[in-house]
Amino acid sequence: MSDTSEPNNEGDATGQMTFVEHLVELRDRLLRALVVVVVVLLCLFPFANDLYAILAEPLLAHMPEGASMIATEVAAPFLTPFKLSLVLSIFVAMPVILYQLWAYVAPGLYRNEKKLIFPLMVSSTLLFYAGMAFAYFIVFPLMFAFFQAVAPEGVAIATDISRYLDFVLKIFFAFGLAFEVPIATILLVWTGFTTPQAMVAKRPYVIVGAFVLGMLLTPPDLISQTLLALPMWVLFELGVIFSRMYVRNSDEVTT
Repeated sequence: MSDTSEPNNEGDATGQMTFVEHLVELRDRLLRALVVVVVVLLCLFPFANDLYAILAEPLLAHMPEGASMIATEVAAPFLTPFKLSLVLSIFVAMPVILYQLWAYVAPGLYRNEKKLIFPLMVSSTLLFYAGMAFAYFIVFPLMFAFFQAVAPEGVAIATDISRYLDFVLKIFFAFGLAFEVPIATILLVWTGFTTPQAMVAKRPYVIVGAFVLGMLLTPPDLISQTLLALPMWVLFELGVIFSRMYVRNSDEVTT
């Protein structure tokens, strides 16, 4: 590899950590990440019901007057807000979790790998958050308005709180992953699987795939499908631009 110093490992006299030392360090970093998740959970749990009310707002805003959500299980009024607090704790603590992962693998990376991977970890976290925000503020209002509009006449709408939570978490995860398109394109180029020129040549297939994915992840209306497909297309183009910058920088290093 070019312009890279050997990985800096701390351990025995040869500079290499033993297998047991690696396991101990991994355990310590996992415990640190777990402690942060628990601390965030303890801070969020007192507001669990308020957090769930915020999460349910896009649905409640489009429910018929007098309708409300229901709990069909005995423990659901407690377990559902707790589950939401736990998931939010993991999301909030994600930067710390990723940092612990980075700190664990960084000593074994070359210099140019460190320069690439750490920014990718930070940007992937921000893009995942952006995908969730996009789903909450843009997609949910349109989606729930559509569901309410197509409900058969005479059907009482009363959504179960636990099923609603499971549904929105799946949508959050789907949109969070969809917003990782730039990271995926850069990684494909970095690993040598493809080139920016090859991805540009496949742009028509990417556009069609984005709309197909939008159709699968959103209600069957053109607005919702477009709201997912267009950002994915734009993010793909950004990924191509950044991958070209990476290739250019790599060529300059090798020369």
